[in-house]
Amino acid sequence: MTIENSVIARYEKFGEHFEVLVDPKGAEEFRSGNKAILPDILEIDTIFKDARKGEKASEDSLKKVFGTTDVLQIASKVLAEGEIQLTTEQRHQMIEQRRQKIIQTICRDAIDPQTGRPHPPERIKNALEQAHFNPDIHKKFEDQLEEALKSIRPILPIKLEKLRLAIRIPSEHAPKAYPHLHHYTVLQEEWQKDGSLVAILEIPAGLQDEIYNELNSFTHGNVETRILKDGETRTQG
Repeated sequence: MTIENSVIARYEKFGEHFEVLVDPKGAEEFRSGNKAILPDILEIDTIFKDARKGEKASEDSLKKVFGTTDVLQIASKVLAEGEIQLTTEQRHQMIEQRRQKIIQTICRDAIDPQTGRPHPPERIKNALEQAHFNPDIHKKFEDQLEEALKSIRPILPIKLEKLRLAIRIPSEHAPKAYPHLHHYTVLQEEWQKDGSLVAILEIPAGLQDEIYNELNSFTHGNVETRILKDGETRTQG
């Protein structure tokens, strides 16, 4: 981040005015509840009275309002409760990034219950447009995702679903494939006497094609997979 790209987050209380220089994307991620490392968001490790003039806030004013002079504690409150001054271009860019993340997440986690397959991204995008859904970068992503799903349900048949996938990988491919299985949620795993690997993964339904392609690439197609029905806990064979 460079100072030219930073923006000012402002906070006022008890007649006192405070400002911090922050990375706009990191600041909005922090406000929306996403994981963000506060020291990486701050452009300068300083609480200002007027950032453009370089005028620092006094220790007395910091203690009066925040009860501390700790920069990170104060910056956290300024970011959480203050006002962030984004340019129009920055705001439009961040809204579009939020929109794309929502589309990608729905494609990953949801399916068309009529076909059992994920909806293509373009179909999700069109449904959001038809529903006049506009992302709000000040809200938590999880809340925005739920709002997006609610808005398109009258337009598209859609269902959030996780699948349990049983996998058997032969011994010659198992060591190479094994680390990649842990990119997903591994419910069970067992190395067989012949060196093959049996595992049960839990995956978002929309990732079926992705994981099948990944497994096939590691094993040259020499892999067994099966979606487990409710109540099944082990692979067969």
